[in-house]
Amino acid sequence: MQNGLTESVYDGFTAQQLFNQGVCYTYDDVIFHPGHIYFPAHEVDLTCNVTKNIKLRVPIVSSPMDTVTEAEMAITMASLGGMGFLHYNNTLEEQLRQVQKAKSHTPGFIVTPAVLSPTDTVSKLYDLKASRGFSSVCVTDSGSLGGRLLGLVTTRDFDFVTDRMTPLAEVMTTDLVTAPEGTTPEAAAELLKKIKKNKLPIVNAAGELVGLATRAAAKESRSLPAPGAPSLDSAGRLRVGAAVGTRESDKERVRALWQVAGVDAVILDSSQGDSTYQISMIQHIKASHPGLDVIAGNVVTGAQARRLIEAGADGLRVGMGSGSICTTQEVCAVGRGQATAVYHVARVANALGVPIIADGGIQNSGHITKALALGASAVMCGSLFAGTTEAPGEYFTLNGQRVKKYRGMGSLEAMAKGSESRYLSDTQALKIAQGVSGAVKDKGSVRRTVPFLAQAVKQGFQDLGANSISAARELLYGGGMRVEARTNAAQAEGNVHDMVAFEKRPW
Repeated sequence: MQNGLTESVYDGFTAQQLFNQGVCYTYDDVIFHPGHIYFPAHEVDLTCNVTKNIKLRVPIVSSPMDTVTEAEMAITMASLGGMGFLHYNNTLEEQLRQVQKAKSHTPGFIVTPAVLSPTDTVSKLYDLKASRGFSSVCVTDSGSLGGRLLGLVTTRDFDFVTDRMTPLAEVMTTDLVTAPEGTTPEAAAELLKKIKKNKLPIVNAAGELVGLATRAAAKESRSLPAPGAPSLDSAGRLRVGAAVGTRESDKERVRALWQVAGVDAVILDSSQGDSTYQISMIQHIKASHPGLDVIAGNVVTGAQARRLIEAGADGLRVGMGSGSICTTQEVCAVGRGQATAVYHVARVANALGVPIIADGGIQNSGHITKALALGASAVMCGSLFAGTTEAPGEYFTLNGQRVKKYRGMGSLEAMAKGSESRYLSDTQALKIAQGVSGAVKDKGSVRRTVPFLAQAVKQGFQDLGANSISAARELLYGGGMRVEARTNAAQAEGNVHDMVAFEKRPW
């Protein structure tokens, strides 16, 4: 006893007590008690392992959904210290090109510059302006990045061209200032200021276009949070992962992704990963491609986790039916509340030295903090990144709002594109949807979103009294972290209420 106080002052429940009562909880159902603060928020270290062998500075990765992650998202996520996983709804050749594009990109330059051929017409410029907002293009002999640079077309070149079928070769500017391959983004920005141009093509020794720096991007970067150190492999290239299936033909896809494109990790993409198919594929990959990390899943129980880890998984993906576009729990009556799933899978996986990715149900920074505090090493975001500038697809207007398409990989639309193998239904005549298709509003760039999410999580960890993910884990399993379930009224109280009008801005 000290000053009349005893151990009874420590109320609430340990995570073990809360999550073993026969009730499953999701993130909003639980709340953590604050801990003792002995450090500033900026000192919180969020470094994590996304697999046994891959570390990330920011514990956030993008989901391998065909409306979330292609090369531009993967590049941007790695540039911000996280990682992106390319979707599986494409041919092997398309997926290889996406990986190679990410691996060859230099952070700081335009991810997908507009490039056309000299035989393309002015009408294509108007199409590009309408679909992507571009008012100028680079012209190469191949009409793509990597071709020999021939010229540049800006609005000043075609403003007064009345015949939209005029070839770009007749209007392009050929007297160009370029920078050599290897120029840093900082040096490119300085050169743009010096030459007073808006575009600076980056070319290799053969005169081929390998990158593009722009004045607009340099100016925009000043208004964005500092991206921090990127996620790089041992050769200094951006980290990138890719989703694959478990069919026999996927063995060749895995081989090419690893040996040809140099992918860092593959995810076995399945809504229910505890299967003989995944176990067989894990064993094949570990035997045939030592050095390639395999993330298995999805799983929601400790028993499922143990089976996949014993097969050789280097990481696990946790979640079933918790995504905003997922209907698995409704249609199949199988799954688990995400907070409970993360806790129980992490309890087993962490004891066996394998990190887990909490996949699904992440709507805000508080959910990320909860997932990490409950044992996850990283979180995977789908809906949070859908509708961003870097997500695949074009914007369109719906009911007066600027939106992009977003769909679940279990939706009938996605399955028609090839994702039915993810649900083991590619041989079935009757397809049963486990997801929906729809649209989400324009959310801007993840270059703004991810740094602010990471900072908010650091503040959450400060309130918990944990200055790192490993410190949070010690509190979790040592009983120092206290948690309770929230009633609906408590959840309402914990959000904005009793306001006539307000603007909810997260940053």
